[in-house]
Amino acid sequence: MAQKILSLAIYEPVPDQEQASLATMRDLVAVLAARGYSRDTLYRDGAGHYVLFRWWASEAMRQAAHEDADVLRCWAKLGNEIRVIKIYETLDEVSLK
Repeated sequence: MAQKILSLAIYEPVPDQEQASLATMRDLVAVLAARGYSRDTLYRDGAGHYVLFRWWASEAMRQAAHEDADVLRCWAKLGNEIRVIKIYETLDEVSLK
């Protein structure tokens, strides 16, 4: 079975684009989920930063998403609506045992 990959993105909306960015993020998450690419959870802190946790189904699914026209369209749109603060493409779980 393929191992899931955890990615993390921290971003803030461009001024006056918060609602648009949330709508685009909803579209993106819907496409990713419908095609089985990933599962996503979005959080917001008190300073207006968003933190997106994305669990990719596998490396193959992540690569497929990077070639999907609908996904690319959403990412291009987000490029005008958000400012990325930090992205962690892959986070490895640390055993505490």
